[in-house]
Amino acid sequence: MAKVTINNLTKLFGDNIVVNDISVEIPDGTLVSILGPSGCGKTTILRMIAGFEVPQAGEIFFDDQPITGISVNKRNIGMVFQSYALFPHMTVAENIAYGLEQRKLSKNEIRVKVNAALEMVHMEDYAERKPKQLSGGQQQRVALARALVIEPRVLLLDECLSALDKKLRVEMQLELRKILEETGVTTFFVTHDQEEAMTLSDYIIVMNNGIIEQMGTPFEVYEKPKNTFVASFLGKANFFERNQKLYAVRPEKVSVSKERMDNTKKIGRVSFITYSGSITSYTIQVEDKVIIAQQQNTSEKGQINKGDTVYIGWDELAQISLEA
Repeated sequence: MAKVTINNLTKLFGDNIVVNDISVEIPDGTLVSILGPSGCGKTTILRMIAGFEVPQAGEIFFDDQPITGISVNKRNIGMVFQSYALFPHMTVAENIAYGLEQRKLSKNEIRVKVNAALEMVHMEDYAERKPKQLSGGQQQRVALARALVIEPRVLLLDECLSALDKKLRVEMQLELRKILEETGVTTFFVTHDQEEAMTLSDYIIVMNNGIIEQMGTPFEVYEKPKNTFVASFLGKANFFERNQKLYAVRPEKVSVSKERMDNTKKIGRVSFITYSGSITSYTIQVEDKVIIAQQQNTSEKGQINKGDTVYIGWDELAQISLEA
């Protein structure tokens, strides 16, 4: 395993600055999600860590050892791609064994390690199947086993759950987190899914236009976003100005009632209601501004309907001060 340090890393494609002078230190054994819109530079960072791209400036260190000049095959990195990239002509066991064979391990060592990897991802009964005989979730497990069996110093996951359907993706998030906690490998996880990043990560890096907008724990980045981009990209937020200062309030912190409340701050009219099982979202028009509120559903029938005039409020502690 390795602590990963990135110092003043910059990458250009032509005149386009894709990664712009970023610096960050990732503790050994942690899982870090890199989150941001398409084109923000998150996958390029992964490719530079792996050695597929060479930075124009800056350096990457594994445990204080510079790796920028080290070839891809000597960095001891495991990777799982969105497409899984399994060899279709090989069995599950042969796919997992491939990296070990390239490292010239003995047949007995390979057999022991492959069996342990199969057991880790609960694929013992599928060792002799070909990838085309597996479901998407099973292929993802095999790709993960192949990446981990070589005992990498760093694991890189590039949108590796995005091809799965919603239910399976949620199941695999929990399974992936469990496996990574057991192995303790330092992991970078690129995703555009905010909920996925929150579920899996020890830390989240939020990127935009090649720079790091904020890095912190899921709690810190969600509850204490530094600016409007982070607040709006990681979840939803209502933005307000008061005394020339900008602040945000998360929709779930907003109270809605047909009766005036002690913390009432505004009055509006409900223009849209979305029922999502455990949550109901209210879109409320307040003069020329739209406010989103979310409330946990109870067994009681909701009393607020589209077109109703409602009182809107929140506690002062729910207000998040933002940088300009």
